[in-house]
Amino acid sequence: MTIRYNVQLQPYNSFRTKASAKIFGEPQSVEELSEIIRTFPAEEKLVLGNGFNSFFTKDFDGLIIKPSMQGIHILSETDRHIEIEAGAAEDWDRFVAYCVENGYAGIENLSLIPSSVGASPVQNIGAYGTEVMDVITKVKTVELQTGHYRELSNDECGFGYRDSIFKRTGGYVITSVVFRLDKSFQYKEKYIDLSRELEAIPSPTLTQVRDAIIRIRTRKLPDHTQLPNAGSFFKNPILTGVEKEHLLQKLPDVPIYNAGEGQFKTSAAFLIDKAGYKGKRRGMVGTYAHHSLIIVNYGTDKGEEIIHFMKEIQQDVRQQFGLMLEPEVRIY
Repeated sequence: MTIRYNVQLQPYNSFRTKASAKIFGEPQSVEELSEIIRTFPAEEKLVLGNGFNSFFTKDFDGLIIKPSMQGIHILSETDRHIEIEAGAAEDWDRFVAYCVENGYAGIENLSLIPSSVGASPVQNIGAYGTEVMDVITKVKTVELQTGHYRELSNDECGFGYRDSIFKRTGGYVITSVVFRLDKSFQYKEKYIDLSRELEAIPSPTLTQVRDAIIRIRTRKLPDHTQLPNAGSFFKNPILTGVEKEHLLQKLPDVPIYNAGEGQFKTSAAFLIDKAGYKGKRRGMVGTYAHHSLIIVNYGTDKGEEIIHFMKEIQQDVRQQFGLMLEPEVRIY
């Protein structure tokens, strides 16, 4: 295992902001991961996946661990289900493609999300009516403080909306994830945009659903290699019943969805549009013209410029609609 010092982090975050890491290690096994944790017990530690949902505003004075475990293995199989383990460093969309090609259903709606397998449970990635928590049975980890191996069940992961124990505590390094997928597929309407895309197909196949989602995402979302971004920047707000009624008084046409347990979800993109930020630009930072939930970098390498623009959006949305948008992106 190679350990490097004073490493430039610009290639390791999709916003391409500049910052330096004091120590940088890429363990390729659980044993190497435990070793690097024990080698630097006093250093502050940060786990980094593919960097698609994070960016840096300053140098990191500690150890950055970028797990490099790869491989896809079938653990068990029945007539109806299959259990698959994938290494943390596997590219998420390549893993989705592998599952779809083999007829394994459950994550096709999460196609083309820029992430790694190891990062998927941290954020509980979700799209088009599906969340990754729905198919995860186990997450294999190493404790960041002790270097001890630990497996967490789905319940122990504490999944929530774009949330998990991994995100809340920062206390684990994910080495692999185990998924339970279906071996048969029947399309069920979960998301109106996807159903519209598939309306000419009476009974869509697994591949047709994946292809439809790729078309939708390609139309809506910028290519991060051309316009650096971190995907959806803000979470969709979760409202109480009182907050919902107040918002409807100000925005009668605001989309509202039942989130269960007396809560409701609304669209952050809709609020940002109504606040006047669709396609707006401030210097080298702005919202994407086709999807205002995405902040894009037009040429800065300074994370502070992204922060300033984020705060401006938050303040205006709060002033106009009484809601504080919470970043989905992890900021360091």
